[in-house]
Amino acid sequence: MDTPPTLHVAVVFERQRDPSPWEAWRHEPVEVVQDEGGFGPAPRTLRDDGRTARILHPGLPVQLHRDEAEGYYLNLSSGQPVWFVMWRVSDEDPSQAWPEQVTLSYHEAGRLLDAQEHVDNLPLPPEVAQWLQEYVDLHYRPEPKKRRRPASFVDPDKR
Repeated sequence: MDTPPTLHVAVVFERQRDPSPWEAWRHEPVEVVQDEGGFGPAPRTLRDDGRTARILHPGLPVQLHRDEAEGYYLNLSSGQPVWFVMWRVSDEDPSQAWPEQVTLSYHEAGRLLDAQEHVDNLPLPPEVAQWLQEYVDLHYRPEPKKRRRPASFVDPDKR
């Protein structure tokens, strides 16, 4: 069995305390970077001034699967390819959030959104877009569309 092509990434999350009168905490992913193992295995705080914090979450795999090739194609053909970051907030401590999954598939991101998950997107660097394009070129073949003849061209006895 072939091992799927995999990139390891780290996600930088920003956490804001009291960003508005209606929110106690706001979380959002702000950057996805390739993780070549130098970040270590555990999340770490990059900056925290008491109001805004940036936390690095390393070691997330991004695997490519043949059955998602159309989703990768749709991401690339959107004009602005992106990382899709699915993340969660702790039920016990709403000041804590973390990335659960990173994908490059438009379809997978849609399924996650349908399941009421938090999914944000961040710009995909050109070198990763090129890597993804090579995979799509190798594994994606659009389904041929069946041409339907207008009813005016069909024999009236066969309508």
